[in-house]
Amino acid sequence: MKKIKVVELFAGVGGFRLGLEGWNRKSATSNYEDFFQSDYEVVWSNQWEPSTKKQHASEVYVNQFGNENHSNEDISEVLTENIPDHDLLVGGFPCQDYSVASLLKNSKGLIGKKGVLWWHIERILREKVEEKPKYLILENVDRLLNSPVNQKGRDFAIILKSLEDLGYAVEWRVINAADYGMPQKRRRVFILGFLKTTNIYEEILDNPIEWLTTNGLFAKSFPAIFQGLKEFPIEVDVLQISTSFNIDSKIKKFEKSGVFINGKCYSFNIEPIKEIPCPLRKIIDDRKKVDESFYIDEENLPKWRLAKGSQKTKRTTSDGFEYFYSMGAMKFPDDLNEPSRTIVTGEGGKTPSRFKHVIHTKHGYRRLTPDELEQLNMFPKNHTSMVGISDTKRAFFMGNALVIGIVEKIGIELSNRIKN
Repeated sequence: MKKIKVVELFAGVGGFRLGLEGWNRKSATSNYEDFFQSDYEVVWSNQWEPSTKKQHASEVYVNQFGNENHSNEDISEVLTENIPDHDLLVGGFPCQDYSVASLLKNSKGLIGKKGVLWWHIERILREKVEEKPKYLILENVDRLLNSPVNQKGRDFAIILKSLEDLGYAVEWRVINAADYGMPQKRRRVFILGFLKTTNIYEEILDNPIEWLTTNGLFAKSFPAIFQGLKEFPIEVDVLQISTSFNIDSKIKKFEKSGVFINGKCYSFNIEPIKEIPCPLRKIIDDRKKVDESFYIDEENLPKWRLAKGSQKTKRTTSDGFEYFYSMGAMKFPDDLNEPSRTIVTGEGGKTPSRFKHVIHTKHGYRRLTPDELEQLNMFPKNHTSMVGISDTKRAFFMGNALVIGIVEKIGIELSNRIKN
């Protein structure tokens, strides 16, 4: 079989690429010990960090994968004609406001709010008139399904309808990596697209519910129990969705699993059929002493305990309404017998923080090292280690990254379908 050609947008430090191609012909799910026969080849990638002079993530990407066919340009300035034709487009696009500012009378497309990167995915797919990618794998935070607050689900409906207008059926699933034996409680929505010309599109069209619950890529890769089917149409255009979808409703439209095809949504809530958990202890070698800079002095422990304790703060809404926002206490230290909490971008640095991980070993209380954070996302060891890249920046990369094992499982199932 010919290689499946991949374009990777918003590439970060290469999580999608590692999930699809493996590393040194080894797989993430085997901790890079077992041979991995990949059917994928990344033919072009793009990584651009706005508002910063140093492009650290792109530097790490090039250090690991080479500079050939890699773009470190603002995606809004990249011409679609300069992106090679490909079979699969992947990317973890940032979560922003996806509403449509206007529908241009004499334009072929839609104009979203300035800086909204979703519209550049839409633009690339729209302008690839002759050779649209047959398949899409996209990733985002799970709150995308219910945003914004006053139009629950509007943003996601815009994405679904945009993709349908471009000829795709769309399937989505909220996946918590820890539910499927991976070492981090990281919940994200994964979005798959299948072009009308593919056999998969026809299979979904034939029986959407059977695809969702039994035969689909997610059903095979991430088994679950399906509950409470919702069926509803999305027939209006994207501009109407932007202004009127589910307006002022407190009822959410989209559940954790679903498919959208031929103008209709089929959506289920799910209960994952969980695999044996991977505890944080499996990543930590507590016999080994790490660099002194990661340990917390006795005099600073009270500050960390305070940061991790219950909190109540006064907040004010945009219209002047005051209210108290409460947060319960967090475990301190983190439980080594459970999968880790979600890594956030502010994980690095010595300053006491509510959200940073702190563990207790025989050598004392300490923060997690960059190597440990990488392993929680299933990256190869030292993947982001480079001269000029600080530990804080390496932690930031992992707060933005995805859990590679999820991409690997999706990729294997997709390539099997393409082969057959």
